[in-house]
Order: sequence, then C-alpha cells, then structure tokens
Amino acid sequence: MGRGLADRAARQRPDLTDDRGVDSASRVIVLALLAVDGVICAVMSALLLPLYIGVIPFPISAIVAGLVNLALVWAASQWTTETRIAALPLWTWLITAGLLTFGGPGGDIMFGGSGWRAFYPILLIAVGAAPAAWFLVRHNDAKLRRAQANR
Repeated sequence: MGRGLADRAARQRPDLTDDRGVDSASRVIVLALLAVDGVICAVMSALLLPLYIGVIPFPISAIVAGLVNLALVWAASQWTTETRIAALPLWTWLITAGLLTFGGPGGDIMFGGSGWRAFYPILLIAVGAAPAAWFLVRHNDAKLRRAQANR
C-alpha cells in the first residue's frame, strides 16, 4: 500500500499498557467497590421490578440490571486477570437477589403477586445474570485460547 507509516516508530505509551503503577491495595479497593455496586444494583432492580407503564406491567429493571452487571463484570475484568475474581460483582448481585426472595421481618416480601408477577424473581435473576455470565464464559475461553497459543 505504500510506506506512509513504515519509517515511524510506534507511538504507544508504555504507561497505558503497563500495570506496574497500580498496587494490589488499590485493586482490592476497586474490586470491593464493584462488589458493593453489585449489591446496590440488585436492591434497586428489585425495587423497580414492578414498574408499570400505564396499566401494562413493564419490568425494564431486569434488562437494566443485566446491562449494569455486564458493565460491572467488564470493569472487574480490567482490574484482575482471574475470571473468578472478575465475577465478584455478579456473585454479590446473585446472592443479594436470592436473599431478597425470602421474607423480611414482619412478613414483608420484595417479590410477591399473582399471575405474571409471580414469575418476576425468575425473570430478574435470569435476565439480570445472563449477559454477565456470557461475558465471563467468553472471557475465560479467550484466556484459555491465548494460553494454549503461547505454548
């Protein structure tokens, strides 16, 4: 095609790809904050699950929870090389969503109702966890392929 950039040196900065400047304490803090964000996402998505548009039930918070969980797991994967540690926000979200299915003090329940609303907890957990789980599986497969290619 030509010699347009052949004579020039690569201009990538080493400080953008080198992780020596990040200590392990900051990694732990960031991963812990992402785990707390998973808990907050579970509580907010459970509170907004019975949302209505007019008279039609519209559980958009399940879809939003899936996208937020995907973003949290992606962010965690940027801070660690271990897939199981990158899954920490998803695990905290799943545990919190599971705990919210039980009754609280005084018999209060987060998920209740009849008809379609009886399936809302299943919808929330399935749609909320699927994108992040898909990302983790793909991320782990890509990591394994890279490791096999380096042998």
